[in-house]
Amino acid sequence: MKPFDEMLAAEAGVRGPYERFHRWFRAQDPESLVEKTNEAESFFRRTGITFAVYGDAEASERLIPFDLVPRIIAGQEWTRLAEGIEQRVKALNAFLHDIYHDQDIVRAGKVPRSLIEGNEAFLQQMVGFSPPGGVYTHIIGVDLVRVDEDQFYVLEDNARTPSGVSYMIENRETMMQMFPELFAQNRVRPVETYPQHLRRSLERVAPPACDGPPVIAVLTPGIHNSAFYEHAFLADQMGVELVEGQDLKLVDGRIQMRTTEGYKAIDVLYRRVDDAFLDPLAFRPESVLGIAGIMEVYRNGGITIANAPGTGIADDKAIYSYMPEIVEFYTGETAKLANVPTHRCAEAESLAYVLAHLEELVVKEVHGSGGYGMLVGPTSTKAERELFAAKLKERPGNYIAQPTLALSTVPILAEKGLSPRHVDLRPFVLVSDQVKIIPGGLTRVALKEGSLVVNSSQGGGTKDTWVLED
Repeated sequence: MKPFDEMLAAEAGVRGPYERFHRWFRAQDPESLVEKTNEAESFFRRTGITFAVYGDAEASERLIPFDLVPRIIAGQEWTRLAEGIEQRVKALNAFLHDIYHDQDIVRAGKVPRSLIEGNEAFLQQMVGFSPPGGVYTHIIGVDLVRVDEDQFYVLEDNARTPSGVSYMIENRETMMQMFPELFAQNRVRPVETYPQHLRRSLERVAPPACDGPPVIAVLTPGIHNSAFYEHAFLADQMGVELVEGQDLKLVDGRIQMRTTEGYKAIDVLYRRVDDAFLDPLAFRPESVLGIAGIMEVYRNGGITIANAPGTGIADDKAIYSYMPEIVEFYTGETAKLANVPTHRCAEAESLAYVLAHLEELVVKEVHGSGGYGMLVGPTSTKAERELFAAKLKERPGNYIAQPTLALSTVPILAEKGLSPRHVDLRPFVLVSDQVKIIPGGLTRVALKEGSLVVNSSQGGGTKDTWVLED
């Protein structure tokens, strides 16, 4: 089946959201557009928008390729999507509170106890504790894929430290600089206000110890982290300090940062450090990335950590397979956004089916990310499938499998004009006393023809994502 083309409908021609853009594009000189692509690359390189590729000595710092054909979503389409995203995010927060308290969903038989308490992302240190404001996932990236005119699926939930928002903002800034006439012709909802929304959202979840305007800081593992550019970008755009673990210490019952005027207490710490490295007294003793004693201060109401420790269990792909039940359990409603049908390899019947149909399925590690540790059946070799079959038999609970979806396509500017490529979408959601969904998000595109893998670490690129005003 031919994938759904979001710009060029098979019989009806150009789809409504793309009409103005398509007219503009047909009037452009192809050579000038190629020059604009080179101009965008130069801008990204000057700005320092790179990401690190671990284990790749020849190209440890790379630019994420940018395609200048935007992904355009109609206002009504976005309204439906946003309703589903908000429902899902509220259910995720309710689920996280429940599993660290009464575990009603487990006692109701909706989610297996072993999937919670046997999960490496489930933190005993969070049991019985409620974070300030009752918010666990302050910043969430919900990965979506589209298969036809009406149907979007949630591919996965990113509830720990979702990345990519800096590329969303820089992509928009680049497009507005290069093609101001396009934004005069199209009423596109803004994304560049994200840092201001993020700061306000973090201020609203200040801890009980806060006795004035909340002091916010961004905690980074340092310059060698793959997302360091984003950490520095967000701290700068919010007007807050970018700190490393060595800049912080426990002073008078508070986590304080070193300044030129002495130590200053932090109220809200937007951490981009994994749970295991956050506090050497509570987790890995050898960690030098975190702050000794921060978990005790956190539990005593002296600081807000965003996102809360222990939220990683919501990223688990086995938990993901129960999201329809989770949404219904906590909201009393049917999920407005569907999951991709998922086979849990921990279940004997599902494992047998997956082993018999490896060439048709996408198999993923339950804790995997970045396109690593997965098998794309239709493009795999016999040897790769045999290797994965052995892994599945050895540790079936470590994997889930899904059908290979015909992901929608959006054209890219190729050498011979427009050429369709598969895309996904990561909208960014901010949670405090309200849910704020940024209109659009990061569209990732598989630049290799026919490829379904959009991750930047696997050669994917990005696009500006437009949500139109109705």
